[in-house]
Amino acid sequence: MEKEEIKELLEDKYREYCRSDFFVITDPIQIPKLFEQKEDIEISGFLAASLAWGQRPTIIRKCKELMRLMDYAPYDFILNAQETDFERFTDFKHRTFNGYDCCYFLQALAHIYRTKGGLEKIFTQAYQQHQDMFQVLRCWYNEFTELPAEKRVLRHIANVEKGSAAKRVNMFLRWMVRRDASGIDFGLWKSIPPAALLIPLDLHTGNVSRNLGLLHRKQNDAQAVAELTERLREFDPVDPIRYDFALFGLGAFAKSKEKRSINDSAKDKS
Repeated sequence: MEKEEIKELLEDKYREYCRSDFFVITDPIQIPKLFEQKEDIEISGFLAASLAWGQRPTIIRKCKELMRLMDYAPYDFILNAQETDFERFTDFKHRTFNGYDCCYFLQALAHIYRTKGGLEKIFTQAYQQHQDMFQVLRCWYNEFTELPAEKRVLRHIANVEKGSAAKRVNMFLRWMVRRDASGIDFGLWKSIPPAALLIPLDLHTGNVSRNLGLLHRKQNDAQAVAELTERLREFDPVDPIRYDFALFGLGAFAKSKEKRSINDSAKDKS
């Protein structure tokens, strides 16, 4: 497919899939949609994004379980929880994310909100200093791993220094930073421009991007994120990550006939 044909396809699929009535009911973003207070949205959104791997219905069910354990008041819990309050999460489990990991995440968030001004301040100060989202993710990792922890919890915290695509953190940042007419993303954080965001690269997005010729790197890692994000900026330098809806949707929602057509076009090009 030629560049203009790819852009036309992405625009068409962005319009098709970036609809609140269609997208939110199947996506973990529905968890922060339960709340109105900014800090509740941030905390629940970060936790929902952190658990976003595996089957989407399971992700949503486990996120709701986590919100229930926090009495559907995540900000109040993070600010005021005592050491004994974390015991209720001992048996929480989502795939390889267990009770210990959950408690570490909650205690790290408590540390950030009680002593560092919250998630927005951590991310926006890093961006204002570096003007580069990969550097922001490095700063984020350092801040979030400040508390002592067993090594096992580190595998659940994206480290771009080790080549991680940081899909879940980049998805959370998309939720917090960008906003369009659909109202899906929140657009709460005004000090990071949407143009700076990185693509949340997962299996669906990576496979579709390679079939379209937008991504050549085989691994879904930090280098692939950089490569694909730069290609998307060619189509929209102001809000390139809006095409996440198109690429993910083509992988997760498109009918088999449509997927075969894209694959055949890629084969013809090669």
